[in-house]
Amino acid sequence: MLNTLNAEKAMSDLGTVVLDFVKNLFAFDQAHPLLFTQFYFWAFFAIVLAFLSLMKNRILLRNAFLFAVSLFFYYKTSGLFLMLLISVVLYCYLAGLLMPKVKKKAGKRLLLLLSVVFNLSLLFYYKYAYFVTDIINNLAGTSFEVHDWIASAGNSIVGAPVFSIESIFLPVGISFFIFQAISYVVDVRKDRIEPVRNFLDFGFYLSFFPQLVAGPIVRATEFIPQLHKPFFLSRHHFGLAVFWILNGLAKKLILSDFIAVNLCDRVFENPLLYTGFENLLALFCYSLQVYADFSGYTDIATGVAMLMGFHLPKNFNSPYKARNAGEFWKRWHISLSKWLQDYLYIPLGGNRNGTVWSYAIILGIGFLASALARNWWVFGAVLCLTVILSVLITFCKGLRKELISNINRMDTMLLGGLWHGASWNFMIWGGLNGLGMLIYRFWHRCNVYVRALVITLICIIFRWLAVVHPASVFNLFFVWTLIIAVGAVVHMLYHMCRFKAEFRWLDTAWSVLMTFIFITFTRLFFRSGSNLDPAEANEQAWNTAKNMVERIGGHWDLSLVPDMAVYHKNVILVFIFGMIIHWLPERFKRRYRIWFLRMPLPVMVAVCVLAVFVIYQFITSDLQSFIYFQF
Repeated sequence: MLNTLNAEKAMSDLGTVVLDFVKNLFAFDQAHPLLFTQFYFWAFFAIVLAFLSLMKNRILLRNAFLFAVSLFFYYKTSGLFLMLLISVVLYCYLAGLLMPKVKKKAGKRLLLLLSVVFNLSLLFYYKYAYFVTDIINNLAGTSFEVHDWIASAGNSIVGAPVFSIESIFLPVGISFFIFQAISYVVDVRKDRIEPVRNFLDFGFYLSFFPQLVAGPIVRATEFIPQLHKPFFLSRHHFGLAVFWILNGLAKKLILSDFIAVNLCDRVFENPLLYTGFENLLALFCYSLQVYADFSGYTDIATGVAMLMGFHLPKNFNSPYKARNAGEFWKRWHISLSKWLQDYLYIPLGGNRNGTVWSYAIILGIGFLASALARNWWVFGAVLCLTVILSVLITFCKGLRKELISNINRMDTMLLGGLWHGASWNFMIWGGLNGLGMLIYRFWHRCNVYVRALVITLICIIFRWLAVVHPASVFNLFFVWTLIIAVGAVVHMLYHMCRFKAEFRWLDTAWSVLMTFIFITFTRLFFRSGSNLDPAEANEQAWNTAKNMVERIGGHWDLSLVPDMAVYHKNVILVFIFGMIIHWLPERFKRRYRIWFLRMPLPVMVAVCVLAVFVIYQFITSDLQSFIYFQF
């Protein structure tokens, strides 16, 4: 009798354990979204691969299955925001089918406009509600509060308080799948691609789980032709896929997470607690952190997709090898750069002409910023710049085309900055990148003598400002322009001595270094606006950026620098190691990729086991989410 009771109790306990396991397996935990760095994901992916192997080349079944597992993946990442993704899939699928049936151009334009408005409205609501409310409150002196009306409507429909209405949460990856949806509808409208007839195929395209939450942004013209191709995975592609997965995990766990946990997160949380040296070190380390994090995600996504027989576009090309800001954006987040070029810059007029929107965007942002600053000097500067540009565009035909193309570039970068986050810091970051492009265009056209003279004069001006009106920002710009001035003078001297050919490599290295420093400085505003409560993002982000500038440009106690360097030696060593790997010649990197691909399978397995063991020695106590999940 006792044995029977014990057996029943054991069975009951086992049933409870199994039930809890199943609940956890299918439950959404907001604090622990599904990440590529979790064992759970790799168990999930192994099951997906096992089922795919059974389906072989039954393409419709394969696409339907991958659509279903992609929805499950997004649910485990974002919970009930899954319904938002499904609504975007359904709307854009129907819009794509309807587009060819509308015969009149006006009808097609209207349908395209409605589709763009639908998608951007969702993005605007979830991402920019706090930002716009904050602007209105600051301008009008009101005290409006954000209320999640969509969640409230959902509660009314189900008749229970299922959704929180106190605040609006940003769905993971919304910027990526919204931009992908817009590109599909636009491409169908412009007859670049035929609309997808099968709903399951289209749903699979828009929700493909490896790139769903952080890109790359996959264009329909690149991916849809792959939907109906039979599965094929060569030995070469298998090895390459494994290589990219290991490469991405190493970037994420060894470089990004280690730097974040041991320095960057601490310093950016409260810059005033740390020295100027530590603030500057954190800023440079963040440049490596964000690259290793984002490109690491892309590498893993590329490898995972390749194992399933699909190919994603290249999203990074050693961006810190760029010699100027324009080249940087051809190497960094390439899918977004191309999207902005094709669907924003060119429609605005590109380098040919301007549109009403070209001027409305830049003037609207300028006057809005001056109104929020509540400073007549800022307003006057914006007004003067507007008048000067208007006169030059109207009367100087030789400059008109160049000025208009520069306005379109600046508009693109400002809105690209705003795409990254709903705070003025992101717009400042985008504006600085745009300004860097414009300055380089001017710099590139000047001869070496003009460059040396101009930058020397600017350096003198900043030094004078730092003396007359002491401020950390003037000290910072003085030191930076002094470094550039020294480089410009040296460049002028070796040009005069006709050493140009012999020292071309030095000129390239200097350009790469200066571009890296510039991009790193702009990261100050990018990182300050990240990981914040949207309700407080503007003020908190600005204060963080201001405090870091105060520390970096303020007085340094140089006697503390050696001790600080020793204290942070592990972070510094990881940073140096990461940058050396990044700056290695591409031919060298290609060599060790090929070496890995040609390994016998048993050796490759042994190397993978060893690599995973080493990588997971760097894992933190709590896995860090990918940075671009919040975009």
